[in-house]
Amino acid sequence: MLILIAGPYRCGTKDNPWMLRENLSKLEAAALPLFRLGHIPLIGEWVSLPLIRLSGSPKPGEPEYEKILYPVAHQLLAKCDAVLRLDGASQSADEEVRLAKERGLQVYYCVEEVPYA
Repeated sequence: MLILIAGPYRCGTKDNPWMLRENLSKLEAAALPLFRLGHIPLIGEWVSLPLIRLSGSPKPGEPEYEKILYPVAHQLLAKCDAVLRLDGASQSADEEVRLAKERGLQVYYCVEEVPYA
């Protein structure tokens, strides 16, 4: 399965670069276990952050940043088979879960719930 990893990225960081990197590291920590289960892990920021840099609008809150960050994850979700929702407050991750359920996708809440491929 192609599994979107959803969890906190900006929430609670006040857009502090160090805290954003820490949150991305937490999302990425789930990627290898998913891969070892035979799945392809995907994190929206892996796609959106390079696009944001290329747009010339690298700061959170800038118009291009906002036009890219979450819409990319929503577009990627259309290609995914499931979502892994990690712990922590995140309106965007909650929205990804809502969209996944609306589309009939499986939603997991910990890596241990994900079956082997």
